[in-house]
Amino acid sequence: YTEYRFLPQLTARIGQFKTMYTIENPMSPCFVELINCYSQAVNYLAGINGSDPLYGSASGRDTGLLIYGDLFDSLMTYNLAIMNGQGINLKDKNNQKEGKGCAVAVSSINPDIAIGENYTRNRWSAGATIKTKSVDVRTEYLAGKDGHVKSDGYYATVSAHVLPKFDVIASYDYFNKNKTISDKQTNYVAGVQYWFYPKCRLQA
Repeated sequence: YTEYRFLPQLTARIGQFKTMYTIENPMSPCFVELINCYSQAVNYLAGINGSDPLYGSASGRDTGLLIYGDLFDSLMTYNLAIMNGQGINLKDKNNQKEGKGCAVAVSSINPDIAIGENYTRNRWSAGATIKTKSVDVRTEYLAGKDGHVKSDGYYATVSAHVLPKFDVIASYDYFNKNKTISDKQTNYVAGVQYWFYPKCRLQA
């Protein structure tokens, strides 16, 4: 992609990039605290790792135009995007914009949608990030609707900076792929990480 910064409050980006859906998706894996990287809900609903067979593995990326910036001394960030594709290096598989997907495979969660069929694909999320000298907290609630199937999830990840370059990590990660049949999973993660060089760390 390429971008131009008009003001600290206004930057325009065009090309192929990570979609701004969720706080986690645009984050580099260099900074996501968990070894298995993104939360279950982000992986599924943002189309990152192929856990949603209907959408496939898109690495959380798409093609489009993004307007973004920081407001109120960086207390709030906004992102406005028009996207027109279905993943990395893929053109749109239908003539409709976001809110409609085109199934690339069948899904046991959504067996009524056939390969090549257009279906409702709605997503929304709300979250917050708090960063202090001693602790970082990130939490989000995410929800989606594919055809008639609704899913939702939430996570909270805490990183406590107990020593210089040494963090203690704790995370709660819940996702329900199909709220009708309660197809849910909860992951609890705890660990430590040591930053021995910028963007380089050991994790356990």
